[in-house]
Amino acid sequence: QVQLVESGGGSVQSGGSLRLSCAASGDTSRVYCMAWFRQVPGKQRQGIAAIDRRRSRYDYSVHGRFTISQDNISQDSPEKTLYLEMNTLKPEDSAMYYCAAGPAYCGPYLRVSEFSAWGRGTQVTVSS
Repeated sequence: QVQLVESGGGSVQSGGSLRLSCAASGDTSRVYCMAWFRQVPGKQRQGIAAIDRRRSRYDYSVHGRFTISQDNISQDSPEKTLYLEMNTLKPEDSAMYYCAAGPAYCGPYLRVSEFSAWGRGTQVTVSS
């Protein structure tokens, strides 16, 4: 099993920046794709960025403002840390942000069903 713990959320004014982190532990040898999702109450969880050894991909809503990166991306490393650098934040970016890990290379659509491990989330609030 893989355990994921997010950190780095908080409150920021519009135009500001935050950096989220996700520490992955456990059987990370089975992790090929790591991603960030976000969710607001009453709406579905949305995939916004993902990374594997081949590429990273972004939802159009964050492309150019957010950057996903990962330490120890090699499959031989037991510990992996995922990051999300968020710049030029907007009020509509306010959400609970979740880290996710999946057992296959990242698909093109960042579907919830492609990920088998989830963190508990970290709240991001952007005020206007």
